[in-house]
Amino acid sequence: MSAKLKKYIPIAAIYIVLGIAVVIALFPIFYTLMASGKSSQDILANPHNIIPEKFVFDNYVQAWNLANFQQYTWNSVYMSFFIVAGTIVTSTVAGYVFDRGKFRGKEIIFALVISSMFVSLGSLTLYPTVMIAKVFGLNKSLVGVIIIRVFALDVSGLFISRGFINTLPRELDESAKIDGCSFFRIFVSIIFPISKPLIATIGILQFRASWNDYMLPLVFTLANKSRQPLVVGVVNLKTNGMTATNWSVMLAGTAISIMPMILVFIAFNKYFIDGLTSGAIKG
Repeated sequence: MSAKLKKYIPIAAIYIVLGIAVVIALFPIFYTLMASGKSSQDILANPHNIIPEKFVFDNYVQAWNLANFQQYTWNSVYMSFFIVAGTIVTSTVAGYVFDRGKFRGKEIIFALVISSMFVSLGSLTLYPTVMIAKVFGLNKSLVGVIIIRVFALDVSGLFISRGFINTLPRELDESAKIDGCSFFRIFVSIIFPISKPLIATIGILQFRASWNDYMLPLVFTLANKSRQPLVVGVVNLKTNGMTATNWSVMLAGTAISIMPMILVFIAFNKYFIDGLTSGAIKG
């Protein structure tokens, strides 16, 4: 075996592994898009035939009309926008305080907060969350969901924020202090404006989480279905009153609902990658 061939074998192996990973990651999306153009009978009778013989665009028309997509989409945009904007503020402020701030017990508090990433309580927290929201009269609208998601500090966002801010030169802080800037004025005027990769990373992660959130918005909008977000409406497409399980219409609705997430990721992909990798290197 020649030396040149030995050189390219590891590279080829890497590309093969990456290719397999890409196929595994994209296949569910591809299958959803293809199945959304099939009839429910065809989906159940021929599940192994991925590509439909005839694409049924009427599934999308039915999904849009049956689920009142226009209203549900607006509800999801409304909810996601405020959750993303609020979480960006709380996560970056918390990351700045834990990195640049000087107070007793900082590292212990940070370790305790980060440790909650490894504790998954799942639906156990749903009932007390709803009860607390009920006390403040926030359990019957998406406003309650927004407040809970924003002020229940996103630990992943905090971890990424502290790592990113730690890479920023501390000379910027010293120069600002000489000019008379306070601790939080430094954040508002200097740190936050130069943290575009961080903002994009937190924004994409939170947009994905809020756009796909199902259980909490469902519980908070049971009394007012017109306020339900898109994901809840898509699940309701499973039964539309005409058939027991309308998989084709449900998959068409799912295909529509995932498009915004794909477009947002494509638009901010560069900043997203920069934000994730910046904290890995001390600059």
